Amino acid sequence: MIELSIIVPVYQVEHYIRKCVESIFKQGLDDSRFEVIIVNDGTKDRSIEVIADIISQHDNVTVINQKNESLSVARNKGLSVAKGEYILMPDSDDFLVENSLSPLLDKALETKVDLVVADFLMIEDKDMPHFSGVVQKEFSVQEKTGQQLFLDDLNPRQCYVWRTLYRKAFLIENHISFIRGINYQDVPFTHKCYLKAQRCLRASWILYIYRLNRPGAATTIFTVNKSRSYSIAMAATWNLRQIIGLTPDTLHKLEEDVYTSFNTMIYHTIYSIKKRKERKQVMDILKYEVPQLNFTHGIRQKVISFMVRYVPYLYVELYYLYGKIAFLKARKK
Repeated sequence: MIELSIIVPVYQVEHYIRKCVESIFKQGLDDSRFEVIIVNDGTKDRSIEVIADIISQHDNVTVINQKNESLSVARNKGLSVAKGEYILMPDSDDFLVENSLSPLLDKALETKVDLVVADFLMIEDKDMPHFSGVVQKEFSVQEKTGQQLFLDDLNPRQCYVWRTLYRKAFLIENHISFIRGINYQDVPFTHKCYLKAQRCLRASWILYIYRLNRPGAATTIFTVNKSRSYSIAMAATWNLRQIIGLTPDTLHKLEEDVYTSFNTMIYHTIYSIKKRKERKQVMDILKYEVPQLNFTHGIRQKVISFMVRYVPYLYVELYYLYGKIAFLKARKK
């Protein structure tokens, strides 16, 4: 059996994809141990062409071509054909730290845990030419339950899929996949994995380099349409409250995580969407996609929930006005 499947969705990344794929083959792993599944999500640039020579040099690379259907669909397609015992899903504009994957995979295979969560570095795209590599500390792991990992380690603003090795059987048994056709699909996916996992390893070991603020990246521009994705992701995450066996602390944090997502969406709305009509559309979408949303931790959350339910347009316009005043004050300093 193949030990690891590495799924790489590709769309409009011709300037970045080569470094990503090259890093996969700089892990000290024999090609017989893993497969690479390149999912061409209908890219219109030269992304596949610039890695054609690498593909031809390795028998363990499969290319799947499909029309552009979104990152979530591309990942699901890769998962559906993956043969590995474990799954890794790097983004095509980032890359793995050289020789970082082998100890993580070996430990996963030894322990048969559901998840292995590693560290990462975030580096601005403009600073990449000056990046000189990583100096690793001693490799160490700590075993935790999924709920312990959720409480101790999950930052709701950093639900990054690419930092984790997933046991494929765990994903299948728990019916975990990506919501089709939305942005921010990492959020409900990651939350469900943590909440459903029985045994996990938290590794003190840098696996991944995350490229920040890349021009043209999917996360750089917020729109009304993306607010729909945000709302759908929030709804899916909020519904995880129904999982049987969640401790009170876990349930509390889960609700706080959704509250964080809500605040992040409202922040993007007031700073990125200039037309009042479109801000109203965002609130309409939120109420339609997440009608059950009800924050109750403290007076502030209760007031916000009341306003979103009964006077959503007033809420977003007051927030917008507050943002404008804060911006003007900051300019005067």
